[in-house]
Amino acid sequence: MRLCQPVLVLFCLSIVAIVAMPATAQDAAPNTLTAEEAADGWVLLFDGESLFGWKAANDADWQVEDGAITATEGTPGLIHTRGQYGNYKLKVDFKSVEGGNSGIFLRTSPKPADVQGRCYEINIADLGTNDWPTGSIVQRKKAETQHDSAEWQTLEVTADGPDFSVTIDGEKVLDYTDEKPLGRGFIGLQFRTGKIQFRNIKLKPISGKKLFDGKSLADWTIAPLGVSKATVIPETGELHLVNGRDYIEAPGQYDDFMFQIDVFVDGDALNSGVFFRCIPEQAMNGYECQIQNGMVDGDPTKPQDCGTGGFFRRQNARKIVAKDREYFKLTLLADDKHMAGWVNGYPVSDWTDTRAAHENPRGGLRLEPGTIQIQGHDPTTDLRFKNIEIFETPER
Repeated sequence: MRLCQPVLVLFCLSIVAIVAMPATAQDAAPNTLTAEEAADGWVLLFDGESLFGWKAANDADWQVEDGAITATEGTPGLIHTRGQYGNYKLKVDFKSVEGGNSGIFLRTSPKPADVQGRCYEINIADLGTNDWPTGSIVQRKKAETQHDSAEWQTLEVTADGPDFSVTIDGEKVLDYTDEKPLGRGFIGLQFRTGKIQFRNIKLKPISGKKLFDGKSLADWTIAPLGVSKATVIPETGELHLVNGRDYIEAPGQYDDFMFQIDVFVDGDALNSGVFFRCIPEQAMNGYECQIQNGMVDGDPTKPQDCGTGGFFRRQNARKIVAKDREYFKLTLLADDKHMAGWVNGYPVSDWTDTRAAHENPRGGLRLEPGTIQIQGHDPTTDLRFKNIEIFETPER
């Protein structure tokens, strides 16, 4: 086909425009987050390459195959997150063979004996093969669905206190309210019969509380040693922290929670940290989730000093994800003895404190509530923070 010059120019410009269009959430590669998702607080529970952050509670042949958590044979049961979660939005892609049966378990124990009372099972089952079609909460409420496919499908569920909603491929199939809700538990993927695959496992905590309103630090304990200086930048609503060694302390005390904060490091490999379960009004006597983006020999798998998202002196971050002089989101989970960290939604740490109990986390296991502190590490400290939010985990 011949095109005249004006038409050809328009045709070429259209192709360029299509190629240059920014990626959306639907365009993202499997097991990754878009920049928009990361900024919005989503985290990956599965990195697409390993079972980091997961633990099998049965002897099925759980493995990563073609970018999916997969099982084909073995004893029925779960592979589950190492941490427990309360209120959240969850996205999971799943693919089951014809006639297979599986499920996605919410607020569960590793080996739930009572599906109706001790967990929430979102069923995966072909129409006509099971009383609870795909999207149903087993023994609680059936889904209104015609979703029956051996291809990839996307399930989205919101678990907010007693209220649950489920959609499949963008179509709502269920709303459910539990009169006696479970508050927390693991997220489990089930193998029962037939090959099952899961990918794009993403979670966003909800129902949080802002610790910083972008206007004032009136509720914070600010630089009690008088070394660090914390101010609010009125034009941008950012918390600006310079100098150290010192700390600032957020209001309230917390034990089990998810915590999110946007961080801007205004320098090369500057050092700071988020301390938690701290002894109140004591300088950084708590667990430390590190902020430090330096690398050894430019290798992101070799953190210079624990690495952002790692737990200082406990577990290094497995990869440097953030960049200095660019905002990044740091997410922290504190769940009983277990802790985990994400940077821009990528899982970088997963650690369990097996030490003997101690009042001070520097010396041993602390499960009691404590404060959250942000560190001014030294005279070079120059960081900005915003969108500081905590999501307390309900009791089981």
